Amino acid sequence: MSESPPSQAAPSGGSPTTASTTPLPPLKSVLPPWPGEEIPVRGGQVFVRSTPWTGPVDGSDGPRERALYVHGLGGASTNWTDLAALLAVRFDGWAVDLPGFGRSQPPPRGRYSIGGHVRAVVDVLEHIGRQPGAAAGRPVHLVGNSLGGLVSVLVASRRPDLVASLTLISPAMPVYRVPPAFSRALLLLLVPGMPSLAARRIGGLSPEDSVRAMVRMCFGQPSHVSPERLEQAVQEMRERAEQPWADHALTHSMRGLITSYLKVGAANAWRAARALTPPTLVLWGSKDRLVDPRLAPRLAAVIPDSRLLVLDDVGHVAMLEAPEPTARAVLGLVESMDGKDSAATCRESQAAVGTPRSVRR
Repeated sequence: MSESPPSQAAPSGGSPTTASTTPLPPLKSVLPPWPGEEIPVRGGQVFVRSTPWTGPVDGSDGPRERALYVHGLGGASTNWTDLAALLAVRFDGWAVDLPGFGRSQPPPRGRYSIGGHVRAVVDVLEHIGRQPGAAAGRPVHLVGNSLGGLVSVLVASRRPDLVASLTLISPAMPVYRVPPAFSRALLLLLVPGMPSLAARRIGGLSPEDSVRAMVRMCFGQPSHVSPERLEQAVQEMRERAEQPWADHALTHSMRGLITSYLKVGAANAWRAARALTPPTLVLWGSKDRLVDPRLAPRLAAVIPDSRLLVLDDVGHVAMLEAPEPTARAVLGLVESMDGKDSAATCRESQAAVGTPRSVRR
């Protein structure tokens, strides 16, 4: 049988989260997406946006590390625009478009699986580690949302040498009942041929209707989303609608997510979570309609070195809806690691970055 989340856990699993007091830059109402480029991964290329390090707000020298951001199902690297801008006080940031999403081409033969996304993220982490400059060869801070959170759990469990810390924002951990926000028709995606039918139905929605549905489902307070942000999202949806593989990527990735819940042994995400070694932040919105917030303390309770934060009135995409509290929680995690002896970890990671290791398919 598949492993399930623990039925009972400490009501506040994980250690308390300490919010950073580091000064953060003010955010403009709507930032444009960060520039990016295609980088090679096994079987093709993915598009990765880069957010350059700015250093402390006062212009002084400060720590300079690296972070990788991994979006959720139906999302893209642009989901991280605001958060990456805030975290640039400490990180050079990279945000990946998973295969078939954003500006990334579909995977070879159009096969979407959690394992394929894991391999892509591992390859991007190794690419980041090889870049010259500050923090070259050192582990990277990994931040994932929803599907990207699930992928990040598996990446960190299989390649801990590449991950300095882990932040999981409403990760899509295996559950065995359909969330109320979803139609039970989603289960039909497991039936051969049904993903293609679903893709055609999704393709019939206008970009405006798609964005409105996304906002209602993903935000705790949809009315607070600015018109400028909505228009930016609609424009991005129009661009995505021009990609012939876009709807196929969404429906088949959903199918891959559901089938991944049936994995047993080392491939099961709950077992992987129990074996995590990087310091981990579990962050959830109290009004998440897609992944039950009650999973938050359960997940934090099983991760050995974890902190937990649940944000009131926030939905499934905290990095979009509450970027500053999210940034302060991430920085609080990383700052708690300052001063610890990491020389051995750095030496090991330098060797590992240049020597790819196998990832379970």
